Amino acid sequence: MPADVKNRGESGSEASFGFARVSENARQGLVNEVFSKVAGRYDLMNDLMSGGLHRLWKADLITALSPPKSGAPFALIDVAGGTGDVATRFLDATGPGGTATICDISKEMMDEGKTRAEGCSIGPERLTFVQGNAENLPFESQRFEAYTIAFGIRNVTHIDAALAEAYRVLKPGGRFLCLEFSNVEMPLLDRLYDAYSFNAIPALGRLVAGDGESYRYLVESIRRFPNQERFAQMIRDAGFERVRYRNLTGGIAAIHSGWRL
Repeated sequence: MPADVKNRGESGSEASFGFARVSENARQGLVNEVFSKVAGRYDLMNDLMSGGLHRLWKADLITALSPPKSGAPFALIDVAGGTGDVATRFLDATGPGGTATICDISKEMMDEGKTRAEGCSIGPERLTFVQGNAENLPFESQRFEAYTIAFGIRNVTHIDAALAEAYRVLKPGGRFLCLEFSNVEMPLLDRLYDAYSFNAIPALGRLVAGDGESYRYLVESIRRFPNQERFAQMIRDAGFERVRYRNLTGGIAAIHSGWRL
């Protein structure tokens, strides 16, 4: 964590930034700093930290979404999806009517996504990038058939506001899907995972991305995130129905889903 973190922002309500407590007004800026620093090595670090598991988890996310193969229009919004990993998987899996909008607060992360999209020859008619905050999405209500967010919602200051926005921009019958690190539910795995997370991941961050502190924050933010049942209830409270979750790799990650009916 930056040494001056407690001196930033205005006084008043506080929020968690990893294990630290900071001004609510300062938190988003601090999170933005983290991702602006790691954007260039973000996907490589995901591979190294997870041993490639994140790719399987994201494939599971798209399988759970089950986008249509036909040419029928189907619009996805992928929030906090800057590098385009989920959106490009969606476009590969859906028919010609499928379009994806990536909305991310980090310009640096979206720049990485745009570079990747150019390399995949994905045109702007199918994939668009819009800078915006998950708590106040710059889109009209009931615009999208599906909303995904992968490893992003724990970085939002007000999770309830982000969930309310997800509900607002989905059409009736629309699907919400969230892939996020969660609470490990296997007794031995939880201790091994803690030891690995707090020791190996910041060390990898220093070695590969030149920034161990940002990755220490990311590890701490996982531990601060609500467990599976608590997060499922937050999704219900936002108005979603048929809310379910499925653990991945013993609960290291989980996919939560819900419907706007």
